[in-house]
Amino acid sequence: MSSEGELMPVLPPAVVDAVEADVRRLCTRYAARLQFHGWHHVSFVRTKAARFAVLNGAEVSVVETAALVHDVNYLVRRNSAASAGSGLRLAILSRARVPKHVAGWIDRIVDEAEMANRDRHISLEAQALSDADTLFKALPVTPVVLAHKYLEENGIGLRELANKICGEQRRVHDEGFYFYNQEAADQYAHWAAANLQLWQCIRESLDDADVSALLDTVTGSPAAAS
Repeated sequence: MSSEGELMPVLPPAVVDAVEADVRRLCTRYAARLQFHGWHHVSFVRTKAARFAVLNGAEVSVVETAALVHDVNYLVRRNSAASAGSGLRLAILSRARVPKHVAGWIDRIVDEAEMANRDRHISLEAQALSDADTLFKALPVTPVVLAHKYLEENGIGLRELANKICGEQRRVHDEGFYFYNQEAADQYAHWAAANLQLWQCIRESLDDADVSALLDTVTGSPAAAS
């Protein structure tokens, strides 16, 4: 117990700092490959996840660490699921001297929080991570400033991204757990709804032959609408 009677964090700050330094080094080294999931994304998700963890009573140091390593799968394989990064994730945690049982917990949290996997009953730690990562997706600036970087990073076309967003996010939105934290839902739900509507419109527009022709002309490749 601390002097204030609060529980000590599962991971001391020095260990979380070591994970941060390792992930930041990788993000810097491979910045050209991580145009969307680079340090800008990791640091945003880490900051928001820690705040949501405080609000929902999750273990903050574990949530922060999970946020730092949640997208290392994109260093292993393009356009991959979180599970593809498990080996690298555990190696990073081992180098930082995260105990094995905590490292396994963090690895499970990352998988649990992934948009394609999550359900209404995930752990508090996964909820905090999920809300932070989901918020990044729902930011009004993301489709304007960052969507093209996602396409380039993952080697996919606009139609595939629109299908992925609508297919994965519409379900959790309609079932009422797009955000788990009520404060996050109250503040950001209208952004999420607008973002989903935008991507639905993008998907519909790609079925218009003239729009497809426009994109082919602008990009020089029909893959943009594949």
